[in-house]
Amino acid sequence: MFRTAAMLGILLILFGCAQVPEEKKDARDPLQVLNRPVYDFNMQVLDAYLLRPAAVGYATVTPQPVRSGIVNFIENLQTPIDTVNAVFQGKPSNAGVGLARFLINSTVGVFGIFDVASEIGLELVEEDFGQTLGVWGIGDGAYLMLPAMGPSTARNFTGDVVDNLVIPQVALSTPQSLIVFAFKALEARASLIPQEGLLNESLDPYIFMKDIYFQRQLFELYDGNPPLKQEPDNYDEDFLENL
Repeated sequence: MFRTAAMLGILLILFGCAQVPEEKKDARDPLQVLNRPVYDFNMQVLDAYLLRPAAVGYATVTPQPVRSGIVNFIENLQTPIDTVNAVFQGKPSNAGVGLARFLINSTVGVFGIFDVASEIGLELVEEDFGQTLGVWGIGDGAYLMLPAMGPSTARNFTGDVVDNLVIPQVALSTPQSLIVFAFKALEARASLIPQEGLLNESLDPYIFMKDIYFQRQLFELYDGNPPLKQEPDNYDEDFLENL
């Protein structure tokens, strides 16, 4: 115990002594000196040796129709969360669509495996509690790079905690929740494989990921119609879509 505490103390001292170059300082990222080592650990250890190989194997052996069914099933489980958050955000039409999607896909769509609702024009509208807090006027807060989870913000991390307390307690046991989480992580990582070149070719992958994350969050907060703003040439709104 003493040795572990000593090591943690040394790490905190090292992080505290580290300096962020002036040109890389970002008001959105006051914890950059801590976030960058976590990013390096996520990418160089967890992703390189665990998540990416698992995602590549999953994408290789799993037929696309099966993958689509898994995605549909997970999205259907999350639909009640989308619906409740749409209500909190004052979007009755989105809430109605969410409720209709859940009823149709849970029955005709065989527990959500088939996305029948989209085929009849009821398109998925994702809403989460992080977006709800944003609609209520709460700012992003500090940018966070979370171990094994990737980019977030203080607001969105809080929202994720609230959202993730709903469905597991209502419908799923702990083992079932873990299985759903594992498949969600695999599918999300597999979907990013085509985008890896953009990240690897960027001058600073950490900054690139951060900028794309904030752009994506703005896109979702405004339901696909964010305030007009000049985007950088290398912007790709699909990158990190599932994070």
